[in-house]
Amino acid sequence: MKNFEFDYLIIGSGLAGLYAAICAAEKGSVCIVSKSGFDISSSYWAQGGIAAALDPKDSYDLHMKDTMLTGRGLCNKQFVEILVKQGKERIKDLIEMGMKFDTEQGRLALGLEGGHSRRRVVRAGGNSTGKEIVNFLVNKILADKRIKIFEHTNVFKLCLLNNKCCGAFAANLDTKELFSFKAKATLLATGGASGIYSRNTNPNSSTGDGIALGYNAGAVLSDMEFIQFHPTAFYSDTGKTFLVSEAVRGEGAHIINRKGERFMLTAHPDAELAPRDVVSRAIYEELITSGEKCVFLKLNHLNAAEVELRFSNIYASAIQFGIDITTDPVPVAPAAHYMIGGIKAGLNSETNIEGLYVCGETAATGVHGANRLASNSLLECLVFAKRA
Repeated sequence: MKNFEFDYLIIGSGLAGLYAAICAAEKGSVCIVSKSGFDISSSYWAQGGIAAALDPKDSYDLHMKDTMLTGRGLCNKQFVEILVKQGKERIKDLIEMGMKFDTEQGRLALGLEGGHSRRRVVRAGGNSTGKEIVNFLVNKILADKRIKIFEHTNVFKLCLLNNKCCGAFAANLDTKELFSFKAKATLLATGGASGIYSRNTNPNSSTGDGIALGYNAGAVLSDMEFIQFHPTAFYSDTGKTFLVSEAVRGEGAHIINRKGERFMLTAHPDAELAPRDVVSRAIYEELITSGEKCVFLKLNHLNAAEVELRFSNIYASAIQFGIDITTDPVPVAPAAHYMIGGIKAGLNSETNIEGLYVCGETAATGVHGANRLASNSLLECLVFAKRA
């Protein structure tokens, strides 16, 4: 077994882990351990963007109200207040670091998604926000000699001494080498567990590893009953799927059944822009009633050139199935998307185990209540990674 020692050990390479590494490097030596590559994470796949009250017509209070309402009254108000107030500052930090977000007429382009009462979703690369931010941070990390990276390395046990986490044990998945990592502080940022569902929008790496590591070490879990299903994942007879972003509906796409009826009009006052749990449930009930396997997104009433440009990767993915989203109905159905629960975290991402911290989808901060507001996930990663 090879032994290593660092000030900070970060397990996971999504946005939470990467941003935490950059912040921690200002304080000491950092090690990032990931069982996959940097391009395999829910953060990397994230399409929509990051929600924050950046528009003069928006406010912290409105963002907080939308978050609490979408969370079905089960959000932790103290955590939500931190999220919406500090989120704006974290986006400014990224911009100062050199991150390029999409703009319109010289200003940040702000998108609208389900559950939001204002346009407040900043994006990058059209609907490739996660990929753009992850690549941006990875380049920063690769140039930072204070940060060492172990990819394709699976952590199988946390190391505890007198109920204090002092690192972890891992194995390289390719060479089978064993490693021990000693650290003053360890951060779990391994993502969620929606990849275990037969129909899901996650990479195969989303199998709840970090939650299991924490649980086996004695960490407290919370809100494990809440799994968010995304209402519009592409449906195919082969079972292959990809996410059709919430932002598609934010730009005016309609959900219809096989008869061409917009059934969301009677399901909720906000129709297609209702919170995800409402839309997913309405689609599910429509499928049960009709006996069909999918419903459809209709975009042919929108400007075709703008749709193809704004949602270029969705357009390209659908073309592979013989569907042109600018003219053809797009088959969709709900799929497991986001794990609300996880390891219970404090205001600074601490757990009940000394020396062990948790962030991102692995954590249960209470900011999402029973149902996450769209594009609050990347925001949570940034805010609580910085606090950790």
